[in-house]
Amino acid sequence: MELFGIAKFERFFRLAASLDVDKDDLRRFDEFVNDKIYDLLLRGVANAKANGRDVVEPQDLPITKGLQESIHAFESIDEDVSMDAILEQVTRRPPLDLAYSDETRERLPQIAGGLGVALARTFRILDEKTKNPQSRHWEQATRVFDLLL
Repeated sequence: MELFGIAKFERFFRLAASLDVDKDDLRRFDEFVNDKIYDLLLRGVANAKANGRDVVEPQDLPITKGLQESIHAFESIDEDVSMDAILEQVTRRPPLDLAYSDETRERLPQIAGGLGVALARTFRILDEKTKNPQSRHWEQATRVFDLLL
């Protein structure tokens, strides 16, 4: 299940960073966002445990200032991300040690959108002339996010 349909995905990347993407990029995008959400949830579990909680709350997720700004930018783009798609992808992963609260679950689509905005803008930072991200751009951007998140 995809986070966006192809038309919404293409529009989203145009609005976020003036990039042209295609349906092959949609698979990479879904994989990227789901990997990063899972990484954030893993850190959220560790933070919740360190604070003596048995449920991951939104404040447990390591949302940086930059990611928060990207979430706000996503909200201004006004696209919908499929909550069901996020939850389906997360449940395919090894189970987390803790459950996450309803509030945390409700924030996942905005976090996914913020990750998408940050990714799109990262392509432009890595190569400002990029119009259509190629495999090397995806690999570079993924390496940057793996380093920071």
